[in-house]
Amino acid sequence: MDPLGARSQFVDVQTLPTWQQQLGEDGGEETPRDQSDGFLSQEVFSSPFPFRPDINRKIILFCGDIALLNCTAIVNTSNESLSDKNPVSDSVHRLAGPELRDELLKLKGCRTGETKLTKGFSLAARFIVHTVGPKYKAKYRTAAESSLYSCYRNTMQLAAEQSMASVGFCVVSTTKRGYPLEDAAHIAFRTVRRFLENHGNSLEAVVFAVSDTEEPVYKKLLPLYYPRSEEEEKASLPLIPADIGNSEGEPVVPERQIRIAEKPGTVEVDDSEEESLKSDLGQVGNHAFARMEGDVDKQRKQILQGQMSEAAILKQHQRNYGRWLCRARAEDLSDIAALKALYQTGVDMCGRTVMILVGRNIPVTLIDIEKALLYFIHVMDHITVKEYVMVYFHTLTGEHNHLDSDFLKNLYDIVDAKFKNNLKAFYFVHPTFRSKVSTWFFTTFSVSGVKDKVRYLDNLQQLFTCIKPEQIDIPPFVLEYDARVNGPYHRSQSSSL
Repeated sequence: MDPLGARSQFVDVQTLPTWQQQLGEDGGEETPRDQSDGFLSQEVFSSPFPFRPDINRKIILFCGDIALLNCTAIVNTSNESLSDKNPVSDSVHRLAGPELRDELLKLKGCRTGETKLTKGFSLAARFIVHTVGPKYKAKYRTAAESSLYSCYRNTMQLAAEQSMASVGFCVVSTTKRGYPLEDAAHIAFRTVRRFLENHGNSLEAVVFAVSDTEEPVYKKLLPLYYPRSEEEEKASLPLIPADIGNSEGEPVVPERQIRIAEKPGTVEVDDSEEESLKSDLGQVGNHAFARMEGDVDKQRKQILQGQMSEAAILKQHQRNYGRWLCRARAEDLSDIAALKALYQTGVDMCGRTVMILVGRNIPVTLIDIEKALLYFIHVMDHITVKEYVMVYFHTLTGEHNHLDSDFLKNLYDIVDAKFKNNLKAFYFVHPTFRSKVSTWFFTTFSVSGVKDKVRYLDNLQQLFTCIKPEQIDIPPFVLEYDARVNGPYHRSQSSSL
C-alpha cells in the first residue's frame, strides 16, 4: 500500500465501460450514419472491419491519466534517450517514483518504433512499455507511418509474449513530434484491431487513454474500426480510408512490393547442357536483384522514339500510376470529398458495383483540378479491382461543371488498366445534344475502348431497367427534375435485364 493511501487514486480497468457498452451512452453525439449522407446501400457491402462484439468487449476508451490505470502494462511515449518531457511521461515518472529513472538509464535508449519494458514500480500497472514515436514530416510520411505502426504492433506483440491480460495505450505520437492526431489514430486502431483478430486470444482488454482534446477524435474514428452494430458498420464503411494496410494493418508501399521477391525459383535439371544453361539464365530474371530498374531517362527516351517493348511500356505506366496512388493517399482531399460528386452505391442487375458521378456537384472553376484527379484515383482504386459500372448524372449542369477534354484525357492516360478493363458500362443520364456530340468526339478520337460502353439514358425509368431503384442513391434534385420533365416513376413500369 502506498503511503497516505495514494493507491485509492488508481483506476480499476474492470470498472470502466467497454466500447461495446458505450453504444447507448453516445446517443447524443454525431454518428457515422449522420455523416454518410445516405449514399451507401445498406445491404450490399462488407466492411474490412466488420462488427465483432467479442473484440469490442476488449476495447476501452478512457479519458484520463494513463498512469492511474491498473492494466498489466501501460505505454509511455518518449524519445530516443527515454528522457522526453511530455504530459504522459511526466505523470508516469511522478507516480512510478525515482526507481523508474534509474532503470531507464540502464536501457541505453530506444530506437524509433521499438519498445523497451520496465517494471511499473509504484504504479498500479505491473509493467511499463516505453516506445518512441516518429517525428512527422509530410515529405517522409511513409516512413513515419511505418514507424508508428511498429510502435503499436511491437507493444501488442510484447503483451502477447509476456501473457499480459491488459495493456493501456496513450497517444503515442505526441504533439511535440508533430504527428497529425487523426492520421495517428487510424494507424493505432487498425493495428490493434488486426492484432486482436489474428493473435489476441490471450488479451482481455486494450485501453486507449486520451485527454479531453483527444477524446472527440477517438470517438469519431473508433466506429470505423470497431463498429458496435451491423448498422454502425454499414454507416461507417464510406468513411474508412482507402489505405488500410495489409492483413496486419502494416502500411503497404507499392514500390517495395514490386522489387522484392520471397525467394528465388528452382531450376529443373535437364540432360542437355545447352538447355540447362538457357534454363539457368532464364531463372536469373526471376530473382529480386535481377529485376533492378534500368536508366529511367533512357527508358523515357525509348518510349518517345517507339523503341520500348509493350511489356516495358506497361511496367513504366504501372510505376507512374503507383506514384499517383501514393500521392492520393498522402494528400488531404477532404475538400474534394465534401462536394459529394463521386460515391459508391449498390449493385446493378448483374451484381456489379455502381459508382455515381454527379456533374452539378463539380465546380470546375473553383476547385483544384489536380486534387480532383487524386481523389478519383483514391476512391476508385479498390473499386476497380472487380467489374463495375458508372452512372453519370448530367442533370442541370452548367458550363462551370464541365470537365475539359484535356483533363479527361490525362485521367484516362494515368489510371491503371483495371479501371478500363473492369468498367462494363457508363450510364449517361439526362444528356443534352451538345454533351452527346462532345462525348462521341472524345470517345472516338481521344480514347479507345470506352465508346461502346456509353449508354445514353433520357430518364430514370431507363436507368431502373439496369439498376434497381433500391440499389442506387440518387440526389434529390435529379429525382425532382426527372419527375418534372418525364413524369413520376411507377415501379410497375420498370423491367429487368
